[in-house]
Amino acid sequence: MKFRAEINVMPLEALLDPQGRAVQASLQKMGLEGIGTTRVGKRITLEVEASSEKAASATVEKACRELLHNPIVESYEFSLIKI
Repeated sequence: MKFRAEINVMPLEALLDPQGRAVQASLQKMGLEGIGTTRVGKRITLEVEASSEKAASATVEKACRELLHNPIVESYEFSLIKI
């Protein structure tokens, strides 16, 4: 079976996000009101071939833990979609 993993990697809430602050300041300079805290992360999409959703999830989990995020400064979450 084939699955698509949609992975979101974000800076940890407890840490400053200079890129997010720069985006927020730019949005305010554009006159866009009502925009509060802004955080910038990354989205990663993987296609995974696996025998089951559980196996696909384990593969994505390992990829995230070992390569796709830095646990010191980032968190991640993902969802799987059967394709």
